[in-house]
Amino acid sequence: MSLRTEFETSGRWLFRCRSFLALAAAPLIVAGLSSFTYLGNSHLLDELWNAGCLLVSFAGIAVRMLTVGYVPRRTSGRNTREQVAQALNTTGMYSLVRHPLYLGNYLAVLGMAMFFHTWWMIVLATCIYAFFYERIMFAEEAFLRERFGKDFERWAEVTPAIIPRLRLWRPPALPFSWRTVLRREYTGFFVVTTVFLLLEVIGDSVAEGRLRIDWPWVILALLGATVYLTLRSLKRGTRLLHEDGR
Repeated sequence: MSLRTEFETSGRWLFRCRSFLALAAAPLIVAGLSSFTYLGNSHLLDELWNAGCLLVSFAGIAVRMLTVGYVPRRTSGRNTREQVAQALNTTGMYSLVRHPLYLGNYLAVLGMAMFFHTWWMIVLATCIYAFFYERIMFAEEAFLRERFGKDFERWAEVTPAIIPRLRLWRPPALPFSWRTVLRREYTGFFVVTTVFLLLEVIGDSVAEGRLRIDWPWVILALLGATVYLTLRSLKRGTRLLHEDGR
């Protein structure tokens, strides 16, 4: 098997399984939490740091929203069974970077890795992320190259893969759709708020040697769960989030 074929094959497999890739980081998280201490030995300072980490993760969600809100139907989704692309996205976020959704995912992961305020956690999380998503991006681009040919090649030649180039910005071809964003992206807010609650409770409890629960994080996680359950119910039980045809 050629290296290119191997990359495409493994990339397609990882694409289908990417929802479970967080499990690969579980040992890393356990190791980080087992020796967790407050930044500067101050709970207040640590809380301010964690709020900044949360904002980084929310920035990742915002990137995903800005991407998904402007794309046509059957593109840039959360499908895991096969590659889907009825059109080549080259405007909006896709004019800055070829894989804006994965950029958003990385920022979400980066915020969580920063929670531990150790350089090695950020480096390892970045390396693990790059290892998995490099193959996925390779497989996706092989699919797009086969489907769109020279149009893809011209776009890929000038558009960076993962680090945005702001001077390339082109306005989106379609209007922004909140229905599309709410229908496709309701999971992200729930995952981020839940993970940060768990990190906060476990980290604080390890640092202080007793169970400690800070209620603002609980309230935020409950808000995330409420948003998730509400939008999931609307998506499955009504047509409210499907009316714009996207």
